[in-house]
Amino acid sequence: MSEANDEIRVVVAIDFGTTYSGYAYAHKEQPDVIIVQDSWKEYESRFKTPTVVKYYDNYSDIKLWGYPALIEKPKLKKARLFSSSKLPKSSSAPIELFKLHLLKSIKESEKPTLPRKLNYKNVIRDFMKKLGDDVKTCLKKTWQSLDPERNVLYILTVPAEFDDEAIATFRECVFNAGLLKDKDSNNIRIITEPEAAAIHCLNSALEHNLTIGDSFMIVDCGGGTVDLTTRELLEDKRLSELTERTGDCCGSSRIDEAFLEFIGEKVGKSVIESIRKNHYGQLQYFVQEFCKQVKIPFTGNDKDVQHSIELDVLLPPIKDYVKEINEKERKILENSEWVIEINFTDIKNMFDPVIDKILSLIRGQLDKSKKKCSAIFLVGGFSESKYLQYRIRREFCKIPNISVPPHPTTSVVKGGVLYGLKEETVKDRVLKRTYGTDVVRNWQQSDPLSQKLPDGKVITFEKLVQRGKQISMDEKIVKEFRPSSLLQQKISFDIYETDNQDVKYCDDPEVSLLRNWEIELPENESIEDMKDTTILFTLTFTTVEILATAENKKTGKKYHVTFKRE
Repeated sequence: MSEANDEIRVVVAIDFGTTYSGYAYAHKEQPDVIIVQDSWKEYESRFKTPTVVKYYDNYSDIKLWGYPALIEKPKLKKARLFSSSKLPKSSSAPIELFKLHLLKSIKESEKPTLPRKLNYKNVIRDFMKKLGDDVKTCLKKTWQSLDPERNVLYILTVPAEFDDEAIATFRECVFNAGLLKDKDSNNIRIITEPEAAAIHCLNSALEHNLTIGDSFMIVDCGGGTVDLTTRELLEDKRLSELTERTGDCCGSSRIDEAFLEFIGEKVGKSVIESIRKNHYGQLQYFVQEFCKQVKIPFTGNDKDVQHSIELDVLLPPIKDYVKEINEKERKILENSEWVIEINFTDIKNMFDPVIDKILSLIRGQLDKSKKKCSAIFLVGGFSESKYLQYRIRREFCKIPNISVPPHPTTSVVKGGVLYGLKEETVKDRVLKRTYGTDVVRNWQQSDPLSQKLPDGKVITFEKLVQRGKQISMDEKIVKEFRPSSLLQQKISFDIYETDNQDVKYCDDPEVSLLRNWEIELPENESIEDMKDTTILFTLTFTTVEILATAENKKTGKKYHVTFKRE
């Protein structure tokens, strides 16, 4: 297990997104200079790269990742030389949206199907390996003497919906990707995406004349998910959480899906599925052109807006697959010279179901908060949509300030860096659960007979910290434990949680296991040796995770594990 490290020189925040990913970094000696990576091979001046990988045919290694793996511009003249039987097919199709496999809130049917030779953990690992290599290369160019494993603190941003299992799996994937040598390293911290965005928006809150005690909401509208949190502004530029973080899969990629469904209604759903299977790169180029020409410019104001989509130019393979639909529909397309018109109502119908979900999430946050909301800050790539901004401002016109900070796509990674540089920005939280561990003692008459073990012992729930307690960030809860017998070789520190403030046993119905954990004990030669063996057990509450530390006071050896708090 790793020990705490005081050699941190650089903080790197990595935003592993559903559709796009990116990172930012800053040196501790220049905390005001936060650099966001905006050079992705041939794609310059873009703050993120697609969360996409393309493998070699045998799936042994990644061939391409990011933009090169996703977009394939059609070569019209060459494509028209082939008949349907000779039309070139992509080898292995790009794989995207694999982050959704970490979300339990998503139905299995809505998660992407992966090739048989791959599982989602391997895909996440392989993508994070490429992204991590890019991070290390970038850091080495700037600071040649930097050791990425000892001198760098990595801040990983995750959706609010991630549970303990998802975070543990993500940590494992990052470890297997080679970012760090120790899975439970102190050089990795977790923060939720809305929390990171809130920290970044703290300056915006001050610029908009919010004062101590005012509350504001962050709505992080990404490509895959939308996450929300409501914060109160405290003294010394600190934040307190007012409501439970919420979110849903209603990001901008849902509009892209609605667009393909619209095209599928015109040319046949089977046609789109065939092109998705055999010419995925060209289909994504088609979608990107829709985004540039239709989705991004849409404001909701110009009811006369009309777009013409030349299918045979933007998606050449379509003519060879449309024979799968009936003759009548094919003739309609031929008579229109393969041009499909999209009007105001069509576009609005693609946007509205997605935006309606976002409005519902915002209403839910406002209803939960007992304080009047003074401002709403929209961040994330989707927040740049003028139509989304218009709908939110119209729906919540009583909120004094609804604004979008500059470069909202970078809010999460910049906030992640700021958090790593100064973690005390988030001051405190009220615990929603009681945490404890298992302790062995002698059975007593007051204990149920059913709890009595064959050796006359009983395992009880030892309360570490109680629900309702206000915990400051990085506050430590410390308790001492000793072995119960001379022959004891290990000591268990299984971590339990419960909503009940008064439980006695770890197998009570209200109690659930958070993490199995045990440490080895040195051999004791006498009772005196055993009595001298003291294990100092510490729980440290960070923004998202709890760090558990067990220190053998006799040997000085320390052990660490992390898990997600409520």
